[in-house]
Amino acid sequence: MKTATTDSRLADSASGRSPQRPSRLREGFTINPQTVKQWRRFRSIKRGYYSAVALVVALILSAGAELLVNGRALIVSYDGELYFPTYGDIIPGNTFGRDYEYETDYRDLKALFKEQDRGNWVLMPPVPYGPLENDLIPGYFPPYAPSFESGHYLGTDQTGRDVLARLIYGFRIAFAFAFLLLLCNYLIGIAVGCAMGFWGGVFDLLFQRVIEIWNMVPSLYVIMIVTSIVIPNFWTLAVVMVIFGWTQMTWNMRTSTYKEKTREYVLAARALGASNTRQIGSHVIPNTISVIVSFIPFSIAGGIFLLTALDYLGFGLPPPTPSWGELLAQGQNHIVTAPWIILSVGISISIVLIMVNYIGEAVREAFDPKKHAYYQ
Repeated sequence: MKTATTDSRLADSASGRSPQRPSRLREGFTINPQTVKQWRRFRSIKRGYYSAVALVVALILSAGAELLVNGRALIVSYDGELYFPTYGDIIPGNTFGRDYEYETDYRDLKALFKEQDRGNWVLMPPVPYGPLENDLIPGYFPPYAPSFESGHYLGTDQTGRDVLARLIYGFRIAFAFAFLLLLCNYLIGIAVGCAMGFWGGVFDLLFQRVIEIWNMVPSLYVIMIVTSIVIPNFWTLAVVMVIFGWTQMTWNMRTSTYKEKTREYVLAARALGASNTRQIGSHVIPNTISVIVSFIPFSIAGGIFLLTALDYLGFGLPPPTPSWGELLAQGQNHIVTAPWIILSVGISISIVLIMVNYIGEAVREAFDPKKHAYYQ
């Protein structure tokens, strides 16, 4: 039976028209029909699709967090000149007629300009506090309750720092940490796992024993030892966790490669003289893409949860780095006197992890090999 596509191609040939080609985004770039099917399937899963949109928006906003949450002004107009302190150098107070040489207090400057009413003005971000900035009220001990009048919309922590500011900057750090772990673990895991599954034999047995021994090493104890020797930072924690985190993807890729290398298309490529590199790069890895992509959202969620747990236990990023785990620990200590701390960070962690899991379910469904075949 002829399909509609076949009939249209015959009609094009009979009329002298060129047959229809796959749609192109740009000249020389053709959209893979399977990719279109997978994208449509992903969009059809509403909770995963809208979670992905919301997460991307949150990431974009957090990337430019200084424009939304910052103790520095966005724009200062003084004596007919414009200043942009947000991403620039420190501007001392005497630049704007103040009697000090350290960095300008822009909230105080805004109130002063408003009181003087001489045409000078200050434009502050929606949240006029930085994540490291202490805002103390004389005669009162922090934490302070949420207040729209003061600009602390989610209150402050036990040292007077804005909770919302630390949540936003902590989200950016946690996501960057999770993405770095994902990238490094996948690069190592995919390379080693494909090699183990493709070559097998002694190479496979050797790496199996190495991974089994490596998995017996308690990574938390290693982190405790490292933090007792040096002050941990972002890169120290990332290196330690990559050293112990690449094995899971290695096992998954080993299993998938073992299965794919026995397929007819790989055997045909080998019979035609394709090199091992070509067999792996052009045939094996593209057909294991469903495994790789399906684990990405869950790996990101695991990275965020890992950094939060380390910070909560006191083995993570050094203070005063904005951290969800550190806020969680503060919230536990002030669960009665300052419940807004633990509520804010608890709800934020729950929302992010739920969204990531929804995205993971949708991606796994969209890339399900039972629904779409790649290698035909």
